[in-house]
Amino acid sequence: MSLHKEISFETEICEHLAAHGWLYAEGDAADYDRARALFPADVLAWVRATQPKAWDSLTKNHGAQAAETLLARLRDQLDQRGTLDVLRHGIELLGLKSPLKLAEFKPALAINPDILARHAANRLRVVRQLRYSLHNENSIDLGLFLNGLPVATAELKTDFTQSIGDAIDQYRFERNPKPKGQAAEPLLSFPAGALVHFAVSNSEVHMVTRLAGPATAFLPFNLGDDGAAGNPANPQGGHRTAYLWEQVWARESWLEILGRYLIAQRDKKKQIKEIIFPRYHQLDVTRKLQAAVLTDGPGGKYLVQHSAGSGKTNSIAWTAHFLAELHDAKHNKVFDTVLVVSDRNVIDAQLQEALFDFQRTSGVVATITNKEGSKSGKLAEALSGDKKIVVCTIQTFPFALEAVTRLAATQGKRFAVIADEAHSSQTGEAAAKLKAVLSPGRTGGAGRRRRSQHRRHTRGADGGARADDMAASPSSRSRPRRRTRPWRFSARAPIPRANPRRTTCPLRSTSIPCARPSRRSSSSTCCRTTRPTAWPSSWPTKARRSTTRRSSATRR
Repeated sequence: MSLHKEISFETEICEHLAAHGWLYAEGDAADYDRARALFPADVLAWVRATQPKAWDSLTKNHGAQAAETLLARLRDQLDQRGTLDVLRHGIELLGLKSPLKLAEFKPALAINPDILARHAANRLRVVRQLRYSLHNENSIDLGLFLNGLPVATAELKTDFTQSIGDAIDQYRFERNPKPKGQAAEPLLSFPAGALVHFAVSNSEVHMVTRLAGPATAFLPFNLGDDGAAGNPANPQGGHRTAYLWEQVWARESWLEILGRYLIAQRDKKKQIKEIIFPRYHQLDVTRKLQAAVLTDGPGGKYLVQHSAGSGKTNSIAWTAHFLAELHDAKHNKVFDTVLVVSDRNVIDAQLQEALFDFQRTSGVVATITNKEGSKSGKLAEALSGDKKIVVCTIQTFPFALEAVTRLAATQGKRFAVIADEAHSSQTGEAAAKLKAVLSPGRTGGAGRRRRSQHRRHTRGADGGARADDMAASPSSRSRPRRRTRPWRFSARAPIPRANPRRTTCPLRSTSIPCARPSRRSSSSTCCRTTRPTAWPSSWPTKARRSTTRRSSATRR
């Protein structure tokens, strides 16, 4: 590969960022502190500009060593708590009455002028050819910093002779965070270094939040190309991956991702085990949902389809928390409470865990079960209290509907209902009540489960409550026919499905009878199940035995 082509790629990205609110200058890499993985000039400039009283206290207590004391304490806190926690909660220093802030993220209700001023003062910097290593002169193409703290790195490759795989391999084999027999690399260490690492080419983007040498597993961060992997052609005629630095790394977008989207999951010992960074389709759909609700107001219907393995659970958790914090242009809350409904008898543990992990303040999420009291009493207490998110099963939903209707009529409260996996094949009174709330007109017929997710937003039974539905597995008849509003969003991950589900009988062209004849046809030689009454002798013996037993039981 011609080196000048990759350099031109770097230059184009850096110049675009510099023109849109980022700090960038040739030679910045020389001011980088390898041992601390910090850009000291930005750390000190941020503290002096936004917290002058705290800086005066530091200089009064430590004199000429104030800067060194601050940087040493900051590095120590990064090692103990991780970069994300330090960015969001600051650090404590001897002699200061309150923690020293290292960043200011815009809150849901952004009306405090001091907070807005500090938010505007955030220093985003891009540094190219960053020599990061304590042991050699290896360099990373791009380093992204927020107020001097590392938040991302990027390896760039042009598509002339290299591909995205070369950038990924460079991270896996040449960017080891813990070289054997040597000290760890501060910039690449988890969770005290950069929060995310991007592999970028002209046509694709992949990312990972934890480097682990050859075992590092990157995830696609692509738009998808008409349902396939990769990215579509850029309508402006530029790089297919220009959305990364033009949209994702845009100043307000990037600060929102760092402040609201990134999640640190902890183990039983309260140690960070994983950092969740949203993939592009998750970022896109949650932002579109919020924008649509703010534009249309409560009462619309929204549909989102997720493909398998695309992070539906995290999308639900992000959406629930964002809707619970959503304020309109007049700074009024759009919803008082978000009700998350699962169609399982036992609430999905993964969904419940994600909702609790994503909460910023403890006590805002309540789970309704039959333990420790009646469901109806607990629901009424949670919905009428200060709980922002209430989680229940579809069996508990009738109790919730009664409480929602009563509170909407008597107190004027508004609720968002997110139904996880609520599809048209559900039956029973609880499912019927859920469909009655989510579908103002006819409900669709039965349909097979698909790897998709629906989110709808509609009025409650009395017109006072509002509901935001996330449902799954729609049939074509269960989807609303009206398409005059932009209510449908796609959140399909641009990755191929390994084992797509069969929807027709594989023995249609054979003479082997099926176990359950189709009710749609008078023929007994075809059905929509994959279980035949007999298998060819070449098929596995164990499968033949187990299937034969089931078929015999069916005949009896």
